[in-house]
Amino acid sequence: MTAAPAARLLHRHVRGQWAAMRRLAAWSAVEAVPAFTSGLLLAHAIDHGFLAGRPLVGLAWLAVLAVLYVLGAVATGRIYPWLAATVEPLRDSLVEEVVTAVLRRGTPSGMAGAGVSQVTEQAEAVRALLGSALRNVRQLLSAGIAALAGLALLSPRLALVAALSVAFGLGIFGAFAGLQVRRYRAVVLRAEEIGEAAAVVVHGVRDVVACAAEDRAAATVGRVVDAQARALRAYARTRLVRIPVLAFGVHIPLLALLLLSPHLTEHQGFTAGEIAGAAAYLVTGLQPGITVLVDAGGTLLLSLAVVLGRLAEICTPGRAPGLGPARGAATRTFDLAARQVTFAYSPRAAPVIEDLSLHIPHGTHLAVVGPSGAGKSTLANLLTGLATPQRGAITLGGAPLAPARTRSAITLIPQESYIFAGTLRENLTYLCPDPGDARLDEAVHAIGLAETVDRAGGYDAEIPPGGATLSQGERQLITLARAYLSAAPVTVLDEATSHLHPAAEARAERALADRGGTLIVIAHRISSAERAGLILLLDGSAHVLGTHEALLRRSPLYAELVGHWHN
Repeated sequence: MTAAPAARLLHRHVRGQWAAMRRLAAWSAVEAVPAFTSGLLLAHAIDHGFLAGRPLVGLAWLAVLAVLYVLGAVATGRIYPWLAATVEPLRDSLVEEVVTAVLRRGTPSGMAGAGVSQVTEQAEAVRALLGSALRNVRQLLSAGIAALAGLALLSPRLALVAALSVAFGLGIFGAFAGLQVRRYRAVVLRAEEIGEAAAVVVHGVRDVVACAAEDRAAATVGRVVDAQARALRAYARTRLVRIPVLAFGVHIPLLALLLLSPHLTEHQGFTAGEIAGAAAYLVTGLQPGITVLVDAGGTLLLSLAVVLGRLAEICTPGRAPGLGPARGAATRTFDLAARQVTFAYSPRAAPVIEDLSLHIPHGTHLAVVGPSGAGKSTLANLLTGLATPQRGAITLGGAPLAPARTRSAITLIPQESYIFAGTLRENLTYLCPDPGDARLDEAVHAIGLAETVDRAGGYDAEIPPGGATLSQGERQLITLARAYLSAAPVTVLDEATSHLHPAAEARAERALADRGGTLIVIAHRISSAERAGLILLLDGSAHVLGTHEALLRRSPLYAELVGHWHN
C-alpha cells in the first residue's frame, strides 16, 4: 500500500478544518520563539554581559529570554483548543466512511460485526494518533528546526557541522522507515485476524461444542495470536535504529563541541558565549526534537501511516485483505472440490483418506457410503473445514476454505444432536434468526417435526439443557429443521438421521434436497444412497463415484452393501 491513498484519505477528512489548522500553526510558531532565541540571548548575556564585566546587561538578556519563555507558555495554552478543533471532527467523518465501506462489502453478518469493530477501533486510533502526532510534530518543529535556525544565526560553521551529523542520523532513520512500516503493518493485520478468528469461534460456540471442536477452535485462535506475537517481536527489533539516530543526531555533535571547545576558543575565534549558546541549542532544542522524531516517528507517525493506509484500503473499491470479499468480487458459485486430498490422524498413521479428487457441483445431492472406518466422517470434517488435509486442497467456489466463509456457506449436522437450553423457537432459528412463523411452520412440516412441536407446547416452550425431555430422534429432527432454515447453500449430514426410522429419515432428506443447494449425506443406510443423485463409495484408499445404477455395475463392494441391506 503506497502513501498516496493514505494521504488522500487524511486530506479528505481534515480539509474542513483548515481555519483551525492555520491558527494552530500560528500559535505553534509563537511557541517556537524561545527555542529559536535561547542560544543567541545566552551568548549575548555571556559575551556582552558577564564576561565584559557588565552583569546587569547579562541579567537583562536573560530576563528577555524569560519573558519569551512566558510568551511560549501562553502560546502552548492557546494551542490545545485549536488542536482539538482540528482532530475531533475527524473521528465522526472517518468512522462513517469506514463503516459504510465495510458494510457494503457483502461480508457475512457475523464477520461484518467483527470487521466493523476492528475498523472503527482503527478510526478512533487515527484520531488519537493524529492528535498525538500534531503535538509531537510541533515539538519537533519548535525545538529541532528552531534550534538549527538559531544555531545558523549564532555560528554558521557550527550549524553546518551539526546539520551534517543530523542529516546522517536522519538518513539512517529513513533507511529503516520502510522496514518499520512493513513490520508494523503486519502487526495491524495480525490483530485484525485475531478479531476475525475470535468472532467466528464466539459466534459459533454452540457449533464448536456440538462438533466437539473445542481443541481445534483453540488451536485456530492460538495460531493467529502466535503470529501476532512474532510480528510484534519483529517490529520491536526495528526500534533499535533509534540508538545510531540519537548518537549522530545529538550526542556526537554535543560531545565533539565540549571536547573541542578549548581549541575552538583559542584557535578558531569562537567566543565562550557562542560555545555556550551552541551547547544550549543542542541540549534544549535539538536533542528533544530528534528524540521526538525517533520515538514519535517510530510509533505515532508510523502507526498513523499504517492505520491510515489500512483504512484507505478498506474505503477503496476492491478487496481489503482480512475483511472478506468486496461487493462484486464475492465467489458466485458454491461448488465443492477436493484435489488429491490425503489425510491421516498422525504422521505415522496410515491415511484415512488418500489421494481423493472429487468435484461436487452446487445443487448436487451426494451420499457417501462405505464400511465402518472407511473415512466417511473424516471426509465430512474435511469438507466443512474442521480438519485440514496433509496434502491436497479443499475448495469452495474455487477458493480455499476460510473459517468465516465456511461457517456462513456450510451447515454441518453431526450425529450427536446439540440442543441448548432455551425455547424451541430459539433452538430451531439458531442459524436463521427471526425467519417468521410462516417459514418456521414450513420447516417443521417439511422435516416432520410438527408432532414434537405440539407435544412440547409450541415454539415458545422451554427446552432444558441437552433436551432431556426429548427423545434422540426428536433432537435430530430439531437439528434437521435448524439446517432447513439455514441460509447456507451447502448442508452436510454426518449420520444426522441415525436415530430416525427409515420413513422419517426419507422425509427429512427429501425436504433438505428439495429446498435447494447442495446436500451431502454421510449415510448409515443404503436407502439414503438410493435417494441421492450421486454416490461416493469409500473403502480405505479406494473410492468410486457414480450413480446408484453405475455403482451396482462397477463396484462389487457397493453391490454387496446394497444386497446386504435389502436382505
